[in-house]
Amino acid sequence: MREHASRVAQVCFFHLRRLRPIRVRYIGRDVTLSLVTALVISRLDYCNCVLAGLPATTVAPLQRVLHAAAGLVNGLRPHDHVTSALEELHWLPIKQRFDYKLCLLVHKATVRQAPSYLTGMLTASLSTLRDALNGNYAIPRTRPKFGERAFAVAAPVHGTACQQNSS
Repeated sequence: MREHASRVAQVCFFHLRRLRPIRVRYIGRDVTLSLVTALVISRLDYCNCVLAGLPATTVAPLQRVLHAAAGLVNGLRPHDHVTSALEELHWLPIKQRFDYKLCLLVHKATVRQAPSYLTGMLTASLSTLRDALNGNYAIPRTRPKFGERAFAVAAPVHGTACQQNSS
């Protein structure tokens, strides 16, 4: 997974480097935001829920990409703080993006709007329908650390946390 995260970061930084000279001379903030969203943010969000539960050192390059993208869109210098820029753009930090995606998939599976293969992974682990509607999922036991990031295990853990946070 470390190689995947670093490869995604490498490709995203390539696109950001290609956009920087264009941004300065030819295009405005709105067009830059659209290009960054299409070329960089979409790549960060693609299949990102498989990265949930990884150590911070593994996903740190992806967080750096997000900071660099926010800096490019808002015209910040390299050492400026990007927290306010991220808030202005309504971009979540990387770890929270993972959690949001998992919570969204769990919610869609609960209300039967997700694909059947995802719903099947959760319904196979449900004890009763009432527990499912309340967000109480049975968490399958796994041995290896890699198994803890499987959807059937990670989704009930994060889904329960999401429902507790929304209450």
